[in-house]
Amino acid sequence: MNTVKIAVIGLGYVGLPLARLFSTKFPTIGFDLNQHRVDSLNNGHDATLEVDDCLLQDAINNNGFRCTTCLDDIRDCNFYVVAVPTPVDENNRPDLRPLWGASETVGKVISKGDIVVYESTVYPGVTEEECLPVVEKISGLKFNKDFFAGYSPERINPGDKEHTVEKIKKVTSGSTPEVADIVDQVYNTVLINGTHKAPSIKVAEASKIIENSQRDVNIAFMNELAKIFNAMGIDTNDVIEAASSKWNFIKLKPGLVGGHCISVDPYYLIQKAQVYGVLPRVMFSARRLNDGMGDYVANQAIKCMNKKGLLVKNAKILILGITFKENCPDIRNTKIVDIYHTLKEYTDNITIYDPWANPEAVIHEYGIKLSDSPLQDLHGQFDTVILGVAHRQFLDINVRTLLSNSESGVIYDVKGILDRSVIDGRL
Repeated sequence: MNTVKIAVIGLGYVGLPLARLFSTKFPTIGFDLNQHRVDSLNNGHDATLEVDDCLLQDAINNNGFRCTTCLDDIRDCNFYVVAVPTPVDENNRPDLRPLWGASETVGKVISKGDIVVYESTVYPGVTEEECLPVVEKISGLKFNKDFFAGYSPERINPGDKEHTVEKIKKVTSGSTPEVADIVDQVYNTVLINGTHKAPSIKVAEASKIIENSQRDVNIAFMNELAKIFNAMGIDTNDVIEAASSKWNFIKLKPGLVGGHCISVDPYYLIQKAQVYGVLPRVMFSARRLNDGMGDYVANQAIKCMNKKGLLVKNAKILILGITFKENCPDIRNTKIVDIYHTLKEYTDNITIYDPWANPEAVIHEYGIKLSDSPLQDLHGQFDTVILGVAHRQFLDINVRTLLSNSESGVIYDVKGILDRSVIDGRL
């Protein structure tokens, strides 16, 4: 491949930052099915806030970067990168439909000698067993004869402005040794910290999925400890601080596990492991425990209310934050919704305030209306306040002023960021 021309298919949290970065070195075009998303990006604005508007505008004005919903616009590319979501269904089984659809898209435009690289998180074998046969069928071309493939798992951390895509060391792989070298060279061209070339596509796929599964298991262990120590009346954060004085203790904190990665991806490996006759008990238990933490937090808040003599029925409750993590508009699989639904069994007087979340997206995804009042207008109105997300806007406020009665009201801190003198409970 003498001249690389790149098409990135899927312009979400992963695809857009990567496409913008590629455009600094290669002719690059972004493809997405969402016309509204494409129009917004071509006008220089990224609603996910992963790419600063000034960087996006620079890519458009100076690098020739643009986005499209038209297949013909990407037909003359020769290096296709697929970065679409890999969700699970209502039974937590892998839903490969976005990948199949993206593979059909590639199949309609790919030509002889072209390369397609997948970035979506999957279990080992998906690229070669599920995706590439679709490309073959639609294109009429033969894999590893007429076209080639690679896999380079995404490592985007939504909202993280330190570990941005250009600074991330990427795993790469290819369907032949020669193609692996080409894929590695293309990524190395734009990455500051280089790459790790895996020996096979399946190894690269496996490496990504255990990154997220490991974090899931570690957080589940801390959540289990929090449940134990809360039952004993011991502050979990104090225990962690004491234990972390040992040089080889890994300091982690309990918390809600949401988002599109840690709360979803382990199910892909769990499902595939069972096909091979292996029951991944640790991973499955971690998923079950972490999935139940929203309900646990709600009940802990209710316990605090009961101790203070507050009637839970019809209580006025404020939840600060609905995104799955701080300083980020991403609401995918947020466990704050689980807190909300548990409390909704007792009261309809629940207000959620989040300056980062898109209100229309929250209504569309969860049917929940966010407060449209400024935070200062919410002071003195609530029996209980639950700090669910550590947005920077919440760090310097006097949370107790949000209570209608500062003495009898309850403050529950999910994130463990508030001074313990002002709270009544924390995870």
